[in-house]
Amino acid sequence: MLRPSKKMLYAIEAVLDIAYHAGGEPVQSREITRRQGIPKRYLEQTLQQLVRAGLLTGVRGPRGGYRLARERRRISVGEIVRVVRTLEAGEDNQEDLPSSALGLQVIHPMWNGLQDEIMTRLDQITIDELCMNAHRSGIQSEVAQKMDFTI
Repeated sequence: MLRPSKKMLYAIEAVLDIAYHAGGEPVQSREITRRQGIPKRYLEQTLQQLVRAGLLTGVRGPRGGYRLARERRRISVGEIVRVVRTLEAGEDNQEDLPSSALGLQVIHPMWNGLQDEIMTRLDQITIDELCMNAHRSGIQSEVAQKMDFTI
């Protein structure tokens, strides 16, 4: 079964958290850790990689944190996955892959084709869609909770 890595799921979750809870203010990594339970050791490295890739912007200072670098409708899950796959590329153990004729000429092309299909689908899913799904699921945004409409 195809299974995403923890880092990949954490990266998607972190970007979604920033999009869903930011409300114009930078989101601090400790807030993401508090809300999502993502371990800091995964989170900080991943957030920095997402900044370098241009998906997030880092804001310095005591009220700093992370923001989306583009509108959430312009960031796809596929982009996040590619960043994490690049990060994890050094961790892959190529020695475990089959190197027989069947493996090289049949299994690898089949597997690569499946990965291409998955990436095509992930490129079609935006962070905005995931935010809408979260809203429809009844997940409260902390931004909405902080708003005060007292006149």
